[in-house]
Amino acid sequence: MNTPATRLLLGLCLAFSICTTAQNTSNALSYTSRLDNHKILLSAVNATELGALLQKSGPFTIFAPSDAAFEKFSNNKIAELINSEDKRALKSLLSYHIVAGQLTASRMLRAIGNGNGTASFTTVQGKKLTAHLDGYDIVLTDPVGNTARITTADLNLENEGVVHEIDSVILPARM
Repeated sequence: MNTPATRLLLGLCLAFSICTTAQNTSNALSYTSRLDNHKILLSAVNATELGALLQKSGPFTIFAPSDAAFEKFSNNKIAELINSEDKRALKSLLSYHIVAGQLTASRMLRAIGNGNGTASFTTVQGKKLTAHLDGYDIVLTDPVGNTARITTADLNLENEGVVHEIDSVILPARM
């Protein structure tokens, strides 16, 4: 199956070092070259050692910003973070997009319903991420007040994790 969801999944597997065998890595590499809307995320993950953490533990839920989301955030700022010798700010930003456990869209919807319209999730970075509904869409809000809409939900990873593509970069603090 060569769908956009499959290419995103395989590319993220590669980026997060979840595909461990040579054959899986080779297959993922061939798909990664066609991941036109997640190149910035893949570059950011490759610039850090975050993949090693994700490989050793899990499952995780990853809120994956598209390239358009990073461009809306700031091309210059993300390039500065990727190229910086000190990767702490980049790791903080990326780990804010990850929640421990398998947080599917249906689980988020249940939590939002049980929370009278909002739900709060703690990211791997340590800060809270709030979710609510806007029509039929799940919208995430960071501590700064930025919002990101889930545009593609429930892409499963090999380690039983899940990826949700989002349309904006969310921040643990002002950058």
